[in-house]
Amino acid sequence: MELNERSLSILNAIVEGYIASGEPVGSRTIAKRQKLKLSPATVRNVMADLEEMGYINSPHTSAGRVPTAKGYRFYVDTILQVRSLSPSERQRIEERCRLENRRTEDLLKHAGQILSEMSSYTGLVLAPRFNATTFRHIEFVPLNQRRLLVIFVSQSGVVQNKIIEMDDSIPSASELQQITNYLNDTLCGLTIPEVRSKIMAQMQQEKAMYDRLTGNALEFSRQVFDGEMEDDVIIEGVANILEQPEFSDAERRCRIFKAFEQKKSLIELLDKSQQAQGVQIYIGTQAEFQDLDGCSLITANYTNGKQKLGSLGVIGPSRMKYSQVVAMVDYTAQLVSQALKSDIGE
Repeated sequence: MELNERSLSILNAIVEGYIASGEPVGSRTIAKRQKLKLSPATVRNVMADLEEMGYINSPHTSAGRVPTAKGYRFYVDTILQVRSLSPSERQRIEERCRLENRRTEDLLKHAGQILSEMSSYTGLVLAPRFNATTFRHIEFVPLNQRRLLVIFVSQSGVVQNKIIEMDDSIPSASELQQITNYLNDTLCGLTIPEVRSKIMAQMQQEKAMYDRLTGNALEFSRQVFDGEMEDDVIIEGVANILEQPEFSDAERRCRIFKAFEQKKSLIELLDKSQQAQGVQIYIGTQAEFQDLDGCSLITANYTNGKQKLGSLGVIGPSRMKYSQVVAMVDYTAQLVSQALKSDIGE
């Protein structure tokens, strides 16, 4: 059922009133604020219709109404007007999203921090996916006789670690160094898909062409690049969301804290957002993850000018300042992309 101008106006008033105050919005409050000059009785009738359609509900015995997940969804898809950032807000984000003399990890961490600080919620950044990076350097550190810690550094300076298990005893220190030098000389500047293709092509050639060290190097690299490195999500400002009144309930606080600690749901959502263009908004149970019930997540992708690398965003209660946060997330993603444009995949 389509909402007419009167219903849209009243739903907008309820959503924005609740976002601003955190208190259920009553018919008298709406009647005083609306330009339509409706009586409280008329407003109550429209509110009853909105409640029947599932856009709002009445908490406990309150005379006021609050938006449902469906109501928030309709609001952000149909009514929401994203405001422009002020010059001072833009400057704050710009100061934190510069790559000069800074590692990529630090840039992403600062992006999460500024999103958290400016929104008063929690900032999230999904680090660049392994497949989206370009090989720069690799090192092998023996952990014991059969286990190696592999330290992989991308072209942008993002560092990822992986442990590989050996069938036989690991080579000597001098042999490991020769293997390291061979791989760094052979693979530097290649994307991860290109690295995989080159390794497989070389391994399929006659084994007689390679000495033992080269064979070990190819086998080590096959184990390193077969599959994915573990994804990482940077979380900044956890306390901000836990201080929101919606999370005063111990059970809900426990659920959201578990989601932050385990990261799986957050990584899956941030990964999902990379399949779409522009700013994405996930609301409440529509996020499909029970641990994030009552939350909203606003995300945007960042790129290197050629491909999507990761995503960043803000998670907070469904009673979120959408107009403000959407603008912050969008601008931050643009600046991170600009900083990485010539730094990853070039």
